[in-house]
Amino acid sequence: MHSTPTAPSPTTVDPHQHGRHGPAAERLGAFSPQGLVRLVQQPRSAVRLLARPGDGARGAVPVTVAADGCTELGVLPGVYPEWLGDRGFLQAHGVRYPYVCGEMANGISTVDLVAAVAAGGVLGFFGAAGLAPRRVEEAVLALGRRCGDASWGVNLIHSPAEPRAEEETVELLLRHRVPCVSASAFMELTAPVVRCAVAGLRTDRAGAVVRARRVFAKVSRPETARMFMSPAPRELLDELVRSGRISVHEARLAESVPVAEDVTVEADSGGHTDNRSLTTLLLRILRLRDAVERAHGHRVRVGAAGGLGTPDAVAAAFAMGAAYAVTGSVNQTAVEAGMSPQARQLLAAADVDEVTMAPSADMFELGARVQVLSKGTMFAVRAQRLYELYRRHSGLDELSGQDLAWLEREVLRAPVAEVWRETERYWRGRDPGQCARAATDDKHRMALLFRWYLGQSTRWAIEGCADRRADYQLWAGPALGAFNAWVADSFLAAPGERTVVQIARNLLEGAAVVTRAQQLRTCGLPVPDTAFRFVPRPLA
Repeated sequence: MHSTPTAPSPTTVDPHQHGRHGPAAERLGAFSPQGLVRLVQQPRSAVRLLARPGDGARGAVPVTVAADGCTELGVLPGVYPEWLGDRGFLQAHGVRYPYVCGEMANGISTVDLVAAVAAGGVLGFFGAAGLAPRRVEEAVLALGRRCGDASWGVNLIHSPAEPRAEEETVELLLRHRVPCVSASAFMELTAPVVRCAVAGLRTDRAGAVVRARRVFAKVSRPETARMFMSPAPRELLDELVRSGRISVHEARLAESVPVAEDVTVEADSGGHTDNRSLTTLLLRILRLRDAVERAHGHRVRVGAAGGLGTPDAVAAAFAMGAAYAVTGSVNQTAVEAGMSPQARQLLAAADVDEVTMAPSADMFELGARVQVLSKGTMFAVRAQRLYELYRRHSGLDELSGQDLAWLEREVLRAPVAEVWRETERYWRGRDPGQCARAATDDKHRMALLFRWYLGQSTRWAIEGCADRRADYQLWAGPALGAFNAWVADSFLAAPGERTVVQIARNLLEGAAVVTRAQQLRTCGLPVPDTAFRFVPRPLA
């Protein structure tokens, strides 16, 4: 558990600070733009708001400085990074900061990354999507050992094409008592995700419902948000009871609590995204949350994700009412991320307009898309051509000679038959039903072959395969470009300094600075634009 700071007393005044050099307020630049910039950079210090006699100009000094004949308008307490979000979030999860390091699939959010942020008072999610159950279990066991009583979590991704994989992941999460689960890419509630939320429900001595684990739901549509904010549907609960996966008592308790108490609004993020605007989507979901709370009488916290790559963006999310902030793309450049140095170099050079949408390996047949880096890689172009071929043809035999030559030369770099044998071996070990279907469905066989490339392209980036650099699939949103511009010329520009904890603390510290600057500006002080600029620095 991490404690939050206590605000300093705003009543301390030293009447002797004015000295022989004139009033202390004037000497400290209380009424000058330069003085206000210095004051804003110390957001934890309480400040005294002043009005100057004669011209009525407004200024501010630390509370330890006397008013010196100025009219005291009031006192602003310190702004702490710990206090930017919902205090209930900190208490519920036992963390210090209202900040989450979101999951990145294929283990890009590594055990090292999650353990590092847990030690730093931040909740992090391991990126389990795309990994074999054995690797997920190894990660879960390692995190249990390394994190101790600190909060941590694992991702559960919706897998409509592989329902068994979703069920196996839930079984694993329950068996090893994972404390937090981030459910992503769900378009509707499924029996596995509902089981994850309600299995183990009980009541304490006061009769309050206690959860065995906390589910976070990542959403980008109001209708999906409503499902997770509401109690689980009776038909799914009945199905789980009939199959023996939850008890009658657990089902009864589930009717009085939401599926997820923490709902993350995902805007224009890397990877799976609907490219929504955070300023519109977050407010829409917050209003929906208010309506659901009135209807059901339970609390739901709403967090913000997507587009959060600078302190200004993080401060804006909190100002709109976000209970917590979630980062993703920016953490791929951290030293703890499961990403090769070659890939991190490409990510660290990205600008805000150097991302694009491309077909996704999971839900490929449904036309699902992910946001990826476009600069320095041909992945998006090649993946899009594969999807167009899939849409136009019923099987590989229908491909033209030109398309087949391109497929084997540029994409697979091997004969189709050779890659299919590798693909078939993979699916026989993961889901034999896919191979059985491919044996009688040429279009499905083509989809599995194309998905080989889409899946391998991420692993080539993770492993740093030099001869496949042009095929790296790197999930990224515009926030990454904004982050790169912000850290340029600071200590975080150096790859070795980009630890996930330093990224988190600088974003939050900067958000506190921006919040303080806006506070003073709304109080009528002449706060210059430069006061809103926070330069990253090493933070303990």
